[in-house]
This record gives sequence, C-alpha cells and structure tokens, in this order.
Amino acid sequence: MNRTEFIVSLPLLNSLLRMESDSPRPELFHFADDGQIPNSRYPLLLYRNVFSERKSAGATWLEQRFAANDWTNAWRNGIFSYLHYHSLSHEVLGIYSGSATVQLGGSKGKAVSVQAGDVIVIPAGVGHQNLGSSADFGVVGAYPGGRTFDVLRGHPGERPRADQTIAALPLPTTDPLLGTSAGLVSIWQ
Repeated sequence: MNRTEFIVSLPLLNSLLRMESDSPRPELFHFADDGQIPNSRYPLLLYRNVFSERKSAGATWLEQRFAANDWTNAWRNGIFSYLHYHSLSHEVLGIYSGSATVQLGGSKGKAVSVQAGDVIVIPAGVGHQNLGSSADFGVVGAYPGGRTFDVLRGHPGERPRADQTIAALPLPTTDPLLGTSAGLVSIWQ
C-alpha cells in the first residue's frame, strides 16, 4: 500500500471505529440449558433506552427499523404471561410503551425490568415470560428474514426435536437495531 492510499483510507477507518464506539452496547445475558428450557450458547442482548419515540409512533419506528435490517413478520402486542421459547427463529422485542418485569432464561434465569425505549434480542431456545406489566405495556416483535415462529413451553416431548431445530437455524446477518455494523453480528460469532 502506498502512502496516498493510507491517507485516503484513514478517515474511513476512523469513521468506522467511531461508528462502532458510538453504537449502543447491549447488556449480555447467558443462560444454560436447565433441563426444561434449552436456552442458547448465544447471549440474549438487552439494549437499554435506545430510541425515544413512544406509543404508536414508537411502534411504527420499531417496525420500520427492524424491517430496514431484515427483521420482519412483525406484530404488536405484549409478552406472554407463561414461560415459552421459540425453536424456529430468533426474536426481537422492542418496547414502545409502558414497562414490565420479564423472566429471561426460564425459571432458573433472571427477572429483568424493561421499559419503553428498550430492545431485547432473544436467541432461539431462550425462555421468556411476562411476570407483570403496566396497563399500557406495548411491544413490537419481529424475526430475522421474516421467519415464522412457534411457541414451545418446555413440556415433555418437545425435545430433542426442538434442540435439533434450534441447532440448524442460521445466524442472522443483521442486528435488528444496528444492522450489519455492530450488535449480534459481532457478538454471536
């Protein structure tokens, strides 16, 4: 490489480094298989207070942001009040209104408080459950590549088929919030 090429490339490199350092950094939660819920070798990502829009405008912002990063098949609602996980897809949940306490990782996992402005990226197999929420609690959910989803509850007979399905899932090529530049694309390698 000659000196001119290096000088031209340096601003781009600095810009990329700044973009990575300016990106929101998620909290990471690792959950082991507890015998009932398979959980995942990949960490659950929790981005705190990463968008300012609320209520319907927040839901629309999340739907558009997720779709721009190829996380589609979106819905608006809440989080089931019973323990469940998905074997057919990873899932993103963006909270656009209210707050909740969510049990993550199954009954042996961790109860976490979330609120409007938070985004949770849940690897396939990781258990989650709404333990209680405000009356205005609202969530947008979506899936990488618009994948379909299932709802499994840790009942006898679900595994080993669920384990095989989870193991065969491709890794997403984008983070639902940050795209190709950061987040799960670098953390879930």
